[in-house]
Amino acid sequence: MIRKRFGTEKQVLGLMKNSMSKSLTAEFFGTFSLVFAGTGAIVVNDFSAGAIGHVGIALTFGLIVMAMIYCLGDISGAHLNPAVTLGFWLAGRFGGKNVIPYILAQCGGGLFASGLLRGMFPDGGSYGATIPEISAGSALIFEFILTLILMMTILSVTTGAKEEGVTAALAIGGVVALEAMFAGPITGASMNPARSLGPALVSGQLGDLWVYILGPILGAFVAFPLCRFSRDSDCCSGCHAVNRQS
Repeated sequence: MIRKRFGTEKQVLGLMKNSMSKSLTAEFFGTFSLVFAGTGAIVVNDFSAGAIGHVGIALTFGLIVMAMIYCLGDISGAHLNPAVTLGFWLAGRFGGKNVIPYILAQCGGGLFASGLLRGMFPDGGSYGATIPEISAGSALIFEFILTLILMMTILSVTTGAKEEGVTAALAIGGVVALEAMFAGPITGASMNPARSLGPALVSGQLGDLWVYILGPILGAFVAFPLCRFSRDSDCCSGCHAVNRQS
């Protein structure tokens, strides 16, 4: 059956490998763009004595997420976030063997963006590192809740009748901007280990990095059972075609 439709087994494996390489490239580029634009806005804001402002920074994060979903959603699913990848895997909407490659691509893209910003702005300060203004424990709870809201939104707008690119991009980008707006001054509103990793490494601000790894992952994990419990239809039963990488 496979050979009749797609050629020899070797050819099929080649097509699968090619598809995966495109997905990983998309995740690398998408996360690079997210970190470069988002944390770049923070660096430029500091460099220009506040020309962008907090609202501008929050909107930058939301708009770049929206743009990358439009641009890359049909290639890789535009996860751009290890917590989202793990959340999709837990929900049965993403193949387990592809989780680590996706996370490596995302972290690599974020780190490359931070390294590039450091090269462009040698005196860029923290380079957008997420540093809590409250205790680490409180910041962990904040990041957990922020990511829970984000992942619930993602699971909801990529299911059934609402599984539309325009709807998903607007909703997800809007949530990112909203949460960055009100939580940014407190924790940095990371919601994304790959967003926090690069700036932390290039600036040496590693003390609270664990908050921005653990909090988002826990939030994404809790979103799955909460989504299933709160919706009459199973929000996680049908695999989104873009996210099914088996």
